[in-house]
Amino acid sequence: MKIAVIGLGFVGLSLTSVLASKGNNVIGIDVDVEKCKKIRSGIAPFFEPDLEKMLRIGLKKKLTITDDFSLVKDCDMIFVAAGTPQKSNGAIELSMIKKAVTSIGRVLAKSKKSPIVLIKSTVIPGTMQNVILPILERRSGKKAGREFGLISNPEFLQESSAIRDTKFPHVIVLGGYQTKFMKKAKSFFSKLHPNVSITITNHQTAEMIKYANNSFLATKISFINQLSNICQNIPGANIDDIAKTIGLDPRIGALFLNAGPGYGGSCLPKDMKALIDFANKIGINPTLLNAVEKTNQKQIQNIVSIMENTLGTLASKRITVLGTAFKPNTDDVRDSIAIELIKKLLKKKAKITVHDPKAIRNTKNVFGGKICYDESITRALNNSHCAIIMTQWKQFGELNNKSIKCMKRKLIIDCRRILANKKLDAEYYALGIGK
Repeated sequence: MKIAVIGLGFVGLSLTSVLASKGNNVIGIDVDVEKCKKIRSGIAPFFEPDLEKMLRIGLKKKLTITDDFSLVKDCDMIFVAAGTPQKSNGAIELSMIKKAVTSIGRVLAKSKKSPIVLIKSTVIPGTMQNVILPILERRSGKKAGREFGLISNPEFLQESSAIRDTKFPHVIVLGGYQTKFMKKAKSFFSKLHPNVSITITNHQTAEMIKYANNSFLATKISFINQLSNICQNIPGANIDDIAKTIGLDPRIGALFLNAGPGYGGSCLPKDMKALIDFANKIGINPTLLNAVEKTNQKQIQNIVSIMENTLGTLASKRITVLGTAFKPNTDDVRDSIAIELIKKLLKKKAKITVHDPKAIRNTKNVFGGKICYDESITRALNNSHCAIIMTQWKQFGELNNKSIKCMKRKLIIDCRRILANKKLDAEYYALGIGK
């Protein structure tokens, strides 16, 4: 069996590398020629734990990396992992996935194969039926369900654990018609993940499952952050003890109950906005989802308020932001709360220095020379009026009185409560712990 994966971003490259490492004959395709060159040399274009290791194993086996779409003509399965970024109004942008399926359709028109096309890209309900299927049938001149298969196959990867999540998914979702192609797809995934539950449903439900999954996780985060804000006004209250205890209830679960400055990243904010936009378009007022998003947006202002209540005006104050990646073990700053915080602080004329173990380069791509950067935590804190811990990097837990001795004013706002049990010679505020 020959497998193609189109789109070598976070999802596509993780899938490509894992499938190839297992000995499958895999072709990874991306329109970015320079990216392909880099990947062929065993270098991932972004940081993800274990990704390069898995990629290099695949390259030693049967993995081909190319920008040549025509090679899908000999493939039995074609995974599409093209990006669906966010428009300014919250809706998703379909141009990349439209180009990808248009190219697939043109190749299918000349191919004797009857492949299965599996869409991993996150798309709103109705996209498969109303956009992707018509393009493929029109460009190929063939009929879905008879001459090729078309299946929704959403992914549930978390950045920083993408390889593990690809190898050991919690569920496989297959959406589409009950055809011979669905049977083949089920057989493929049953062999690839023999102990994993497979949900077979229609396109619209499969598309909605991904949004339901991410919007629920976002809701858990905003819920615990709302409680965290309450705890901050109760002397002695500790949000971590509350989260740990309620997380022991099997009806609730412990995951995504880590209070902090808000959710970010390439998925949750985008998918929440897309689902809200979609709900409004079909005549549903998503009251709860709107509240979740509003709560998330308010978290930044809570941090700014603590700073202003302590420092007064922020103009010309030196602020050190520790962590700009939206979570640890990634270099991704897309929709990072730290990035949004820096934007607010710049509007208030603060002078910003940032440190992040992996994301400095991507942060520079956002701010350029508007802020300062330092590879050393201690140097980043030098002459600072305030340090804000935004990302839960384990390195930040090693901060001590020696690390902060060169701060101009020893004020620390710990959004992750990493230093809550340390005795620091500093003014210390921990989100979610009442003073």
